[in-house]
Amino acid sequence: MSTLKKLAGETAIYGMSSIVGRFLNWGLVPMYTRVFEDHVYGVVSNLYAYVAFLLVILTFGMETAFFRFSGKNDHPDRVFSTTLLAVLAACLLFLGLLLFNIDPVSVWMEYPGQKNFIIWMAITVSFDAFISIPFAKLRFDSRPLRFSAIKLIGIALNIGLNLFFLLLCPWIIKVHPEWNWINLVYSEDIGVGYVFISNLLASGITLILLFPEIFSVKLKFDFSILKQMLKYGIPLLIVGIAAQVNINIDKILLPKLIPSELNPLGQLGIYAANYKIAVLMAMFIQAFRYSFEPFFFSHHKGEESKKVYADVMKYFFLFGMLIFLGVMFYIDIVQYYIGSGYRTGLKVVPLILLANLFQGIYYSLSLWYKLTDKTQYGAYISIFGGFVTLILNFLLIPVLGYLGSAIAVFVCYFLMMTISYFLGKKHFFVDYDLKLMLFYFVLGLGLYGISEWIRIESMALRMTFNTLLLLLFLAVLSYRERSLIKKLLGK
Repeated sequence: MSTLKKLAGETAIYGMSSIVGRFLNWGLVPMYTRVFEDHVYGVVSNLYAYVAFLLVILTFGMETAFFRFSGKNDHPDRVFSTTLLAVLAACLLFLGLLLFNIDPVSVWMEYPGQKNFIIWMAITVSFDAFISIPFAKLRFDSRPLRFSAIKLIGIALNIGLNLFFLLLCPWIIKVHPEWNWINLVYSEDIGVGYVFISNLLASGITLILLFPEIFSVKLKFDFSILKQMLKYGIPLLIVGIAAQVNINIDKILLPKLIPSELNPLGQLGIYAANYKIAVLMAMFIQAFRYSFEPFFFSHHKGEESKKVYADVMKYFFLFGMLIFLGVMFYIDIVQYYIGSGYRTGLKVVPLILLANLFQGIYYSLSLWYKLTDKTQYGAYISIFGGFVTLILNFLLIPVLGYLGSAIAVFVCYFLMMTISYFLGKKHFFVDYDLKLMLFYFVLGLGLYGISEWIRIESMALRMTFNTLLLLLFLAVLSYRERSLIKKLLGK
């Protein structure tokens, strides 16, 4: 019991730092979409999509391999040292290749006049890949408080520097032009580049804060350990790349598949800003993921556990539907999260919300191949999802623009969820209450459809009407789940 309590406590700390960090970063979007025009924000979204792929490639499964081999090796410090040096070598090789080929790379990425942006982000992603290993060591050593503190310091620095460069410095120049010192730290010509400079400085300081972990062991390379780790980690690299295809390939393909006369970076900026509205669902799923695996593994005892799994799935789905309806019924208010020039893309929000919900269900369903040690199926499903995403993006973006990307991510996660369910039904059957979940799904979509069909001009009346629809959903939910509510209330 004490072990489970420790696990639950550490999960809460890790999860809270991640969710708080993601929420704080989410808070930068209203500023970005008001400070930058859509095509400028498109540059930010495009470069960060490349960063997501590069983080997976530069760590090449070594973070997970570190956990695996530190636990089974008699010399965990040697495993840490080997992992650290291997990732450092990958990062240095990447930076060297990029710097020697910066001109063709910038032309291929379509940033020929903005090579500095690429260099700054390359250094940042190298820092982030490298420090993922000392962060992993903190987790392995069960030091969640130091882990979370350093994570949050880095996030706070990034946000603070963004505010300083993008809001405070321009204000000082406008209101106090006589303050010449500001020219020492700020240049209007850099513009959106300060987003990348802020990230670079924050990552660099985070690296310095992790020096005690980095130099806590003698840095020695063990090639025999590396060979074992690579054999374990390379398949994870493939799965990681496939996962990033599902999540971020659309932000890379949009500027390349939309004709230049249709403002491709502008369309990307609009799409990415509206994608961020759905982050509420993503944060809920992330919180669920931090707790669901230890919970499921600790309850893996006989047939009774399957009833628990089915109940957890049902209540996860219900809460997800409430988030969907809460966002969509009040989208007229939620839209003010992004700047007015970006709100033409609100039509993708319901698709992205539902795609995230399907993704969360897929993660919940994935317990079957984890509990039965058939993890290769997870790789197969992820790779299949990546192919679906690629094909649909290539087919739909030239025709529908960013709406095609939203459809692609929706279809991808729906298919991954469906395939995982039927495979799980064969290998590890759980009697999920599909009829009830389908009922709530149809009810929720039906109420949302009514809200869209009956368009009331007055915003106050429209919000009142949508509130009544939400209360109707809650009333049905409360009636059908009254036994659960009584348990929660202790009656």
